[in-house]
Amino acid sequence: MIPPEPAAVPAAPITPAHSQQVTNHYHIAYPDHAPRTSDPHYPAFNAYRAKNVVAAVCYTGRRVGYDECRDSQGNAIGTQPDNGKGLELHHHFLEFATVNAVDLSALEVDYPNLTNADLVGAWAESDPNFLWLCAKHHRGFGGVHHASAADWEASQYVQNLLSV
Repeated sequence: MIPPEPAAVPAAPITPAHSQQVTNHYHIAYPDHAPRTSDPHYPAFNAYRAKNVVAAVCYTGRRVGYDECRDSQGNAIGTQPDNGKGLELHHHFLEFATVNAVDLSALEVDYPNLTNADLVGAWAESDPNFLWLCAKHHRGFGGVHHASAADWEASQYVQNLLSV
């Protein structure tokens, strides 16, 4: 006996494009930390910035277009690289203010060579932990310090994903 053909499954309806309001409210429990300028690794941050700013481009703008990039006054940045005009250096994985509270065993899962606080401090102020971002994509609405991680990551590949 020949088995019957499976029944055709109707196609699911397409969800039309839409906008959805998202509100996130939470507190960050920053650990005790000295001022940034007293961090022994801070000169490495400044040296990296000085050495690389001339050729820097916005990480997000490079992906979705520099026309979205803005400086801290909201002015368009335009063509990049442009000697770092309007760009800021973001600590991608660990902000300076959180380094003192790092759980080394958790960090070593992803970064097995970071086995003590001094190595973590040095790494936090080095290239693997940095992203160049324009002020909008750094601290502005929809920037890495504003949007949820999932939404910010998606905004790297979908132009104008986040809006007011």
